Amino acid sequence: LVALVTLLCFVASKAHEAYAALAGMETVITVLFLLLYLLRLDVRMRCLFWPLADIFNSVIAALFLLVVCLFAIIIRTNKGTLAGGVLGLILLVLCLVDVGLLCKKISLDKARGRSAPAK
Repeated sequence: LVALVTLLCFVASKAHEAYAALAGMETVITVLFLLLYLLRLDVRMRCLFWPLADIFNSVIAALFLLVVCLFAIIIRTNKGTLAGGVLGLILLVLCLVDVGLLCKKISLDKARGRSAPAK
């Protein structure tokens, strides 16, 4: 939701296209991961370890958001760009919280699948 509001702020303020492109990309990727988990497709498609892909996405998004939102706040051509930059920094914090929660959830030394020992 924060990514969508950030996108709307950047589009409404007619900010640089890179700002809107990053916010739009993060909105789409977040919706796709949400659908993946809601429809339980991560269980059906075992070819990829989805929580690790989610962590990778959040780290890359946080790095891009840091750069783009700091530029948006520093340049701040209008109030919409400033609001989009601030909301983008809030989204950055949420991405880092997501990484922390997913890292707690994942235990790489815990056995998965059929090879797990019986208890």
